[in-house]
Amino acid sequence: MGCCEGEPPIHHSIIPTEELYRGFAGGLEWRHWSHGRLDVMEDTDKAAFDFRPGDHGQARLILKGRLDRDTTASIWRDSTQVVRQARIPRLVVQAGEVVYCDGAGVALLAEYKHIQREHGGQIEIQGLRPQFEQLMAVLEIDHLVAPPKPAGTITSFIRHAGFVLNLGQWTAGFVRSMGTETSFTGEVFAKLLKALTHPRGLRWKETLIIAEKAGANAVAITGLLGFLIGTILAFQTVAAMRQFGAEVFVADLVVIVLFRELGPLITAVLLTSRTGSAFAAELGTMKVNEEIDALTTMGLDPVQFLVLPRIIAVIGVIPLLTMFNMLMGLVGCGLVMVSWDIPGAIFMDRIRYAATLTDLFGGLAKTFVFGTLVAGIGCLRGLQTGVGPTAVGDSTTRAVVSGLIAIIVADGVFAVVYYFLGI
Repeated sequence: MGCCEGEPPIHHSIIPTEELYRGFAGGLEWRHWSHGRLDVMEDTDKAAFDFRPGDHGQARLILKGRLDRDTTASIWRDSTQVVRQARIPRLVVQAGEVVYCDGAGVALLAEYKHIQREHGGQIEIQGLRPQFEQLMAVLEIDHLVAPPKPAGTITSFIRHAGFVLNLGQWTAGFVRSMGTETSFTGEVFAKLLKALTHPRGLRWKETLIIAEKAGANAVAITGLLGFLIGTILAFQTVAAMRQFGAEVFVADLVVIVLFRELGPLITAVLLTSRTGSAFAAELGTMKVNEEIDALTTMGLDPVQFLVLPRIIAVIGVIPLLTMFNMLMGLVGCGLVMVSWDIPGAIFMDRIRYAATLTDLFGGLAKTFVFGTLVAGIGCLRGLQTGVGPTAVGDSTTRAVVSGLIAIIVADGVFAVVYYFLGI
């Protein structure tokens, strides 16, 4: 069949007997076809849809062309009306022939989802191009996109072995994560050594500003926590030991616990929730705004430029904060002891007798490792920030959780090492 001059080309195809809803930018029509010919006008500058009911409560909605502001509006009412009236338990949207999609097209897909949910149905989007999936991820409806199905003869086995598949995916993700963290750790230590041999290459002004925020601005909350911990420890212990006339030894217990364990640990936990989360949020925001990509484009190393100043600043301030935390803990303990009619001179004498420099420096040695973990994990989670409105919040949460776990594990390792060293 020919076509008139100036008209769009006409293509012919044979389709089997079926009910077919076909919508173009100009309207909607319903036809019942026997074997015959269907003249279809193809125009990728317009939007079109085919709604094809199937068996077992499933239907296909085939989208074609451009889904932009103008063309999406032309098929919105007709396509949503068909989906709403059909009330199909499972709708499969085939978007493989969509050549362009912007926010209006994503809004149309979200409307299909809303319609299906109204009557308890399901929806799945197949064949959408990767660049459009990224747009859907930004607008938080990417979970509608069906993952690519594995090819080959084991497809059926994988589909029925969900546990094995999930375990494999988790294992692969864990291995990738460990590889990334190991590579990041090696890069950071290598550049720390380079900074020690070439200190002029470090941004010392920025390092001092970060140290002020992480250290000086945290003095008040650190002292308050130390005072409360010392007060609570002393009060809970003296009430029990007074029954045996041994309340004077409360000072021994509190000073050893503060020097060896709680002082460094409480300070590290505080810095994790305060400074580590701040590092993740700062670098995460820079990652979302593509500022880190801009640094790389200008030839600046993000680790050297952003990570090293933060790690050095935290390593420098955490021992000082820990000592202040210990001091305020002893002050709180002393007040409790005095309130229980134990002279201050005896309290000071018991502190000098019970604690040694080994206890003090053993606790302070932990802080350097804790500070490195807090700053390093916070920066790493920030650099790993993805896309989307919740990406920065997710990175901050991961930084705090990962930092706390790393601190507890490191503290356990120190306990074992100190035991075998006799410290």
